[in-house]
Amino acid sequence: MTREERMQKIESYGKGYAQLTEALKQFPREMWLFKPSPDRWSIHEILIHIADSEANAYVKCRKLIAEPGKPIAAYDQDKWSAAFYYQDQSTEEALELFRRLRLSSYKLIKALPEPVWLNAAGCMENEAVTLDNWLDVYEQHIPGHINQMQKRHDEWRKRYLK
Repeated sequence: MTREERMQKIESYGKGYAQLTEALKQFPREMWLFKPSPDRWSIHEILIHIADSEANAYVKCRKLIAEPGKPIAAYDQDKWSAAFYYQDQSTEEALELFRRLRLSSYKLIKALPEPVWLNAAGCMENEAVTLDNWLDVYEQHIPGHINQMQKRHDEWRKRYLK
């Protein structure tokens, strides 16, 4: 990835909270708990997942920078959702946690010198991972979940607003 491409991705990553909060305006609060089936997340659960995922991303980023070459633990999002009763958690607190974690990581990676990007690598589940890989994943995380929320909204509308 060129420096220019990386900087564009970093700026896009930094806009994740604004993208998310703007997208949420299109989904009525009364449908945030709607689940089309038991194995699919509601918008409410997606928001809690986003906070948990960002907390994991925060740690992974720092491990890649501070401990290059070391393993980085993955997490099972479905187990976390069940174990932490996502449906009972506060979306406001999750959004605030996401905002703060994303801002902190954005400021950190924006200021990293080029040699850090070249050296920041580790392994996760027996595969090599670099800081650029990390950026690719988390820069797309919010847009991907906004699409998921849109699908949930469409499913809700088909079921309840015929």
